[in-house]
Amino acid sequence: MIDVERTIDEAARSDRLGEAVTPPLVDYRDLVDAPTRALIEKRRNGTVRRRGWMVRRALALADVLGLALAFVLSQLLFGDTTTNDLVNPWFETAAFFATLPLWIVLARLYGLYDRDEEVANNSSVDDLFGVFNLITVGAWAFYAIATLTGLAHPTVQRLVFFWAAAIVIVSLSRSIARALCHRSDAYIQNTLIVGAGRVGQTVARKLLQHPEYGVNVLGFVDEHPRTRGEGLDGLAVVGEVAALPQIVEELDVERVIVAFSQHPHSKTLELIRTLNQLDVQVDIVPRLFEVVGPSVRVHSAEGLPLLGLPPARLPQSSFFLKRAADIALSAIGLILLTPLLIVVAIAIKLDSPGPVFFRQTRVGRRDKPFRIFKFRTMQADAEKKKHEVAHLNKHRDGDARMFKIDDDPRVTRVGAFLRRYSFDELPQLMNVLTGQMSLVGPRPLILEEAQHVDGWGLRRLDLRPGITGLWQTLGRDDIPFGEMLGLDYQYVTSWSMSGDLKLILRTVPVLAGSSRER
Repeated sequence: MIDVERTIDEAARSDRLGEAVTPPLVDYRDLVDAPTRALIEKRRNGTVRRRGWMVRRALALADVLGLALAFVLSQLLFGDTTTNDLVNPWFETAAFFATLPLWIVLARLYGLYDRDEEVANNSSVDDLFGVFNLITVGAWAFYAIATLTGLAHPTVQRLVFFWAAAIVIVSLSRSIARALCHRSDAYIQNTLIVGAGRVGQTVARKLLQHPEYGVNVLGFVDEHPRTRGEGLDGLAVVGEVAALPQIVEELDVERVIVAFSQHPHSKTLELIRTLNQLDVQVDIVPRLFEVVGPSVRVHSAEGLPLLGLPPARLPQSSFFLKRAADIALSAIGLILLTPLLIVVAIAIKLDSPGPVFFRQTRVGRRDKPFRIFKFRTMQADAEKKKHEVAHLNKHRDGDARMFKIDDDPRVTRVGAFLRRYSFDELPQLMNVLTGQMSLVGPRPLILEEAQHVDGWGLRRLDLRPGITGLWQTLGRDDIPFGEMLGLDYQYVTSWSMSGDLKLILRTVPVLAGSSRER
């Protein structure tokens, strides 16, 4: 994010949503900070490439190294060293390494190299199923061709080991490659948002909350921004929509997000077609974006694209599958984590007086209350002192339906550590095992918060609340109450087992760092 001091004074003084104001447009070149100017100059000189160029090559190298390592390990562990045909093992190795370019082509067909440039928050978790398919198809194809031609004789045992090892090693090598790319200036994408209204500001706020996306929001492009009066997130309107192609060229913009500007439809369409010729990634916020989730499918009628929303129903088989996974994983987790749970319990008892566990009534599936289990992270009389710290509520001036405090003074020393790494959540595995919660699901609300949920928001109660969920991986306590309800609705109406797996894997890196309230 660039540090832009100029905001739109007229827009900031507007008190009504929908009041059109025409701010004084400033020279966009003056709005770029020193690091961004330096990055633009490096790219013009050719010393720094763009994200897509860098990530594609890094991932391809990671795939080659991962596949090669998995193959070498399979040869060392399961190679036949007793055969008299000493040439065959070497020939088999040479044959495999000769096929590596074909593996890269197959990965390209699966779209495993382009999404980082197109999708701001793409991760190795999103590639997991693609990598699985790639390794499965590639491994069995190699086995079939080698067996039919007689050029090599890989055993099924060695093939299965290579298949399993390759999935793990390639996934890890891709994660390492992406982590290294994130540290490079080439990963930064200069971004402009077309439309400075409510939707545009929402997009900007969400991007600014996630610097790991590598999206450098330079500002808005709009002739008539509309605002609630709180300004534009510290970002300025850098120019009119008609000047966007010129701004893109001069500021080396890689991504443009179209977010409901007041520009005429025909002009916006013409603008997007122009941007497509400038090597720019264009993202369009869809109408009714609140209900557009991962279950949406794009189809067409006479060339007209349609977004299909499947019926929001969950068959009994889905409930059974989800519950079976919860029982198995929570039972395994409790067994493996027992030593850690004992250590944490002793630390809490030695640190401050009071019970080890914190139990609180939450609202569960079908509006049924239950008692949630967590390790106590606050002073024993924290609830009695809640009114004393009410002025510290981070949502007090916004959506006060949620009560969250950063650096809450009621948190104990051990509690602060537990919150930092989410160890205080571990006892919720007992809630999962007993059927009150799920590993993944909607946020478990306290009674005071649940009173504000009605209408379509009640669909969030179709599934058990979860230890983690969309709210956990996308922003946790920074997400306002209304948006949290929208995320829960999206999760429940588009549930899938693969989606749960992705959320669990995405939760792991999120746990490190952010402290939060109970």
